[in-house]
Amino acid sequence: MIRLHKIVTSALFLIFIASSALTQDGITRYVRYSFQGREVYGILKGETINELKGDLFSSPKTTGKTVRLSDVRLLAPCKPSKVIAVGLNYRSHLGNYSLPEYPGLFAKLPTAIIAHEENIVIPPDSEDLHYEGELVIVIGKKAQKVSVEEAKNYIFGITAGNDVSDRAWQQADLQWLRAKASDTFGPIGPAIVTGLNYNDLLLQTRLNGEVRQSERTKDLINNIEAIVSYVSQYITLLPGDIIFTGTPGSTKAMKPGDIVEIELEGVGVLRNTVVAAETRK
Repeated sequence: MIRLHKIVTSALFLIFIASSALTQDGITRYVRYSFQGREVYGILKGETINELKGDLFSSPKTTGKTVRLSDVRLLAPCKPSKVIAVGLNYRSHLGNYSLPEYPGLFAKLPTAIIAHEENIVIPPDSEDLHYEGELVIVIGKKAQKVSVEEAKNYIFGITAGNDVSDRAWQQADLQWLRAKASDTFGPIGPAIVTGLNYNDLLLQTRLNGEVRQSERTKDLINNIEAIVSYVSQYITLLPGDIIFTGTPGSTKAMKPGDIVEIELEGVGVLRNTVVAAETRK
């Protein structure tokens, strides 16, 4: 019996060590990917992905299988039922607008979501399509009417996002649906990261290698917890739902052939190429 106890204890210890090896300084990087006809979640460690079994938001377990990052196709890191966004949430982006009294909300659509290295498609009648680099919140459990103090318990992690926006449509349409929620207007990725101080990260946007936006998330008018709490007062958030938190500074129109990179400190680089509608993959 003593020998059996030692074997079990040793096995549990090895499992713990294997699990701990997937994190670094308390930071974990989760990816969703396609490999050999399967769509699965995994934990990214360097250039190696450790496969997970089960839903990302329901205590998944490692399977022991690994695959090289270069051998898979990264997908959007989650499949949200809802995509909420906050506008005018950096002073540097306010322009002629006054400081908002509360977070200004709008919605994108799940069908707008694309992954790292997928193409942003310019609709045929779009003439003023802009990038908007943002930190994106990923919800980890059902959130309904939570307080600011409780909000952190409902945040699974963060990722990088590009709130692609047609400025002319924003001005012309009754609502921002077409301007913000058209297909491919919501790139996110490449990974969901946990363990970061999301209220003080460097966010940068590069257009064809040139830095066009650069600001820290500590400059958000409404911080991450305040946003989650506010949204949850009106909209029930579910695991996997995401919230774009606003973009800093000024933006610029994109054209076919442009490469847009959103880099969020600790998360990585979200890269997408802009193409005309007829060349969509």
